[in-house]
Parts: sequence; structure tokens; C-alpha cells
Amino acid sequence: MHLATKSVSTALLSTCRNFLAIRTMASSDYLINDPKYSFLKDLGLKDFNLGVFDGSWKGSGQVVQSICPSNGKVIAEVKQGNLEDYESCVKASKTAYNIWADLPAPKRGEIVREIGDELRNKLVPLGKLVSVEMGKILTEGIGEVKEYINICEYAVGLSRSLSGSIFPSERPGHVLLEKWNPLGLIGVISAFNFPIAVYGWNSAIAMQQQKSWQMFCKKTTFRGAVAALCCGGADIGKAMAADERIKLLSFTGSTNVGKQVGIEVQKRFGKHLLELGGNNALIVADDADLKMVIRATLFACVGTAGQRCTTTRRLILHEKVYDSFLQSLKKAYEQIINRTGDPLEENTLVGPLHSIQSVQKYKDTIEAIKKQGGTIEFGGKVVDRAGYFVEPTIVTVYALKASSVQEAITWNNEVPQGLSSSIFTQDIGNVFEWIGFKGSDCGIINVNSPTSGAEIGGAFGGEKSYRRWQRIWQ
Repeated sequence: MHLATKSVSTALLSTCRNFLAIRTMASSDYLINDPKYSFLKDLGLKDFNLGVFDGSWKGSGQVVQSICPSNGKVIAEVKQGNLEDYESCVKASKTAYNIWADLPAPKRGEIVREIGDELRNKLVPLGKLVSVEMGKILTEGIGEVKEYINICEYAVGLSRSLSGSIFPSERPGHVLLEKWNPLGLIGVISAFNFPIAVYGWNSAIAMQQQKSWQMFCKKTTFRGAVAALCCGGADIGKAMAADERIKLLSFTGSTNVGKQVGIEVQKRFGKHLLELGGNNALIVADDADLKMVIRATLFACVGTAGQRCTTTRRLILHEKVYDSFLQSLKKAYEQIINRTGDPLEENTLVGPLHSIQSVQKYKDTIEAIKKQGGTIEFGGKVVDRAGYFVEPTIVTVYALKASSVQEAITWNNEVPQGLSSSIFTQDIGNVFEWIGFKGSDCGIINVNSPTSGAEIGGAFGGEKSYRRWQRIWQ
């Protein structure tokens, strides 16, 4: 549980996926030098940052620029790592693990508690960093940092409650003991949409952290490479998947890439934890409280600009409420369309998409829907302003009309993805059918609650092509 972690996620800036390898601007024009974004320097960031940490900061790879999706401007530069840097990180982490693993679990837990405290001290600046680089509104950015803090607290509790079992033995004078031991080196390949939370879920349980950990290393005799970082491209990810020294690899990203990662890890009989795409449905029964459903659906669809893995992507509406629900939902969309903008602004409810590539995928999807005969009920356009903004959109292709709850459940289960699902109903019979073994086949099943969101105290995982959890203990 308390493991040396190798991560390709974020320490300096929240994701490498939105970086452009073009150095055409003077650094004085970077957002990090704009007084509005002074919090970036408060976090220790500079115009030029090193993207590799193996006990000390370095970087031998390509220099890339991080782009702010709200205005298309460069935030700062990062020098990524190459395969030699990756090798240095793994070797340093293995050395650090031998020291870390000898610590008593409660001592490791105490260090994680201190990490959580440091996160609290930087809560708002870190939340703003997420908003500036990823594009989610500030409330969500701060909330994501809180998730990391909460999982630290959870991990501290686990450090004093590691349980085992005693079994009777068939042999006289013998006893059977079950004891959990750490796996060893753990790899984390994170994603753009939750750059802090995804890494935090993995690292806190594995008792690791990046930048704050360096701070604690200065106070102790521990090696900083207990939590190493190598920010880079696909070559780094491929190396992690094939590396037998990585005992468990956590990957968050697309289903297609996740399949490749899973196959590569399985070739060496390693363990993997895959967090992939969702195609989440929200069912509205004919007896549902429509006012409550509209509020829940609005955030589930447009929160994080629709870029959560738990975002509602399909609406399955009972035929008796189909028309009235769609009309009410369109009115709700109309009320928030004018609150699209800079995620750092208090009045903003909808931020930008993460990258110019995401905008192009949005446009391609709209065109594909039209070719399939779908109707754009609301939105469907790119917003004419700086940054990567699009209109929240409702299309008939993803708003299905069902004649019964049973038919709706069947449609919910027909897709290959199986992360999250929701039903809104006041009928207790519908509830038990929905949560029963013939109900939703997703990993997360909600009742009168939207598909988006999760709690750190419960399992967060899906079925089918979404992901499969594996223990980080042997």
C-alpha cells in the first residue's frame, strides 16, 4: 500500500497533453508573468520549468508550451523527459523504495497526513492552476484538490488499520496467516481532465506524492525519488507498460489506448488498473420529479464542459415526459449559455474545452450527427471568442424515448461501456429493479442522483470496457 510511485502525470503543470512544441513567443508574454496569474509563481513555477524529478529536478527531452484553453495563450514552458530520464527515475525509485518500505505503516501514514496539510495550505492556488490549464471552473478546480486532501485523510486511516486473517490449519501445531504486503514500484499515467485527483487517488493510497514530497525529504532522510516524475510523450508511456519493474500500472485515458496498455502489461504478467471512457445514461421514469431531474442533468451534462468520464452522454426518457423534459432542459441550457467564459471568474458556470483538438472533435461529431439524421435541439456551434469554447449541445441522437423503465434499462446496458448510470423515479419497485442483478450493468449505479461525481470512501470503477480494479497488494 505504501509504495514507490513512478508517475507521468503532473507536478509542475497539470498535463502534458495540451502542450505545443512551438517556441514563438517571448516569455514576457506568458501568463505566468501576468499579474492576474501571480498565483503560478506562488506555487514555485517559472517561465521555464523542468519536467523530470528523480530526487532532483532535470529534463533532457523536448521543450513544450502549456496552453491556457480560456484564451489560447502560453502559460509557461516545460522541458520534458526522454527515455534516459525515465530510466533514471525508475532506478532512483527502486532505491528509495527499499528505505520507504522499512518504515512502519503508521509512520508512512503520518507523512501522508503532512502532505495533505501542505495541499490545504495551497488549496486555492492549486485549484486556480487546474482551472487555468485544464479549463474547469474554479469551484471544480478547488474541489479536485480537496479530493486529493480527502484521500490523504483516508489513507492515513488505512495506515493504522491494515488487517489480515488467521485460518485454522490442517497440520497439528500450525496456523495459517494472511498478510498483505506492498507490491513494489507503481506507475501512474494520468489524464488531462483530472490532473490532481487521478494522481492523488493513486499516490495517497500508495503513500506517495511529488512536489510536496520533495519538501518533506528536506526535513527527513528519505530519498525524493520515492515519488518520481517523468513528464513526456507516448514513448514514456510505452516504456512504463513494458517495464517489468513496474508491478502495477494505473492508466487513465481513452478506451483504445487503454486496450493497448492492458495488452502490453499482460504480456509481462503485470497488474494494471485502467480508467477509460464512459457512455453514461440517465433514465427518467414517468413518475420522476422533473424539477430535480433538470437541475441534476444540467450539471451532469455541462459540468467540466462535458469532459468527465462520468459525464451524462445519453438521456433515456419515458415517452410520457419526453417532450416536456426536453423543453425544460433547453430552457435550462439557455440560462447558462451567457455564463460561459473564463473559469477563474466567479460568475462562470461553463469553461472551455481543453484543446483545439477537442474543438475539432466537437465539430466532427456535430457533422456526423447531422449525417445520421439527428436534430440539433440546442447549441451545436463553436463560440466566436478567444480560447476553445463551444456551445453546450443537445441532440436527438442521444435523447431516446422509452416506453417503460424495463426498456430503458435494456438500452442502458446495450453499450460496451459500463462506468456510471442513473435513474430518476419515485417508485421503489423501479429502484430495486435498477439496482438488482438484472438492472444496470454499470460499476456505479445512482438513484435520483446524476451520473457525474463519486466519493473517495467507496469504489470508483466500471464494468465491461470501462475498467477493472486490481489490488495494489500482493
